[in-house]
Amino acid sequence: MIVCLKSVLDAPSLDAIRARIDPLPFVDGRVTAGWHARLAKRNEQADVADERVRAIGADIADRLLAHEVFMLAARPKALSRVVVSRYGEGMAYGSHVDDAIMQGLRSDLSFTVFLADAASYDGGELVLERSEGEQSFKLDAGDAILYPSTTVHRVERVTRGTRLVAIGWLQSLVRRADRRELLFDLDTVRHAMFAREGKSADFDLLSKCVSNLLRQWAEP
Repeated sequence: MIVCLKSVLDAPSLDAIRARIDPLPFVDGRVTAGWHARLAKRNEQADVADERVRAIGADIADRLLAHEVFMLAARPKALSRVVVSRYGEGMAYGSHVDDAIMQGLRSDLSFTVFLADAASYDGGELVLERSEGEQSFKLDAGDAILYPSTTVHRVERVTRGTRLVAIGWLQSLVRRADRRELLFDLDTVRHAMFAREGKSADFDLLSKCVSNLLRQWAEP
């Protein structure tokens, strides 16, 4: 399941985070890549040894955890440290799959939070290579995408401007993707039902189903 998240960062928060990123030191992104990914990766990353970078990452993680759709789709157990990545002209990240273990966590889901205005750069699309065909994403600044870490994906070459993103991984309470999707669909219906008619016997029965499925499938 691929989920696009609107307004993880609102305009004031986005402006503040970009201002905090501007003076940060960036290093070659290949220093954090696996032995095979280094061959495909050409970007820059804010130096995670800098406490300012860690603070920005923590703030972005907090915004994700406060986003209702993110919580329903991901059911996060733990998030990795958030990484700030930058792609200048000519930079790209070829086809790769994220490591199964990222910063000590099983990587069930990956996320990208877009920090640069989409119109400010050309290229730089996130392309997910799936059995049903490729899907390309270039979202508005402040929006994010959540997708399975098992997906082969790439970042197209930037031909103008600078692509700025925050990326990370998470371990979900629900390991299996099909079960997360079922819970997400049921909870989406449950919220729509409550908004339409409030609390009812049908709403309570649906809530019971969601809770009991989560009891069966969650791995606290």
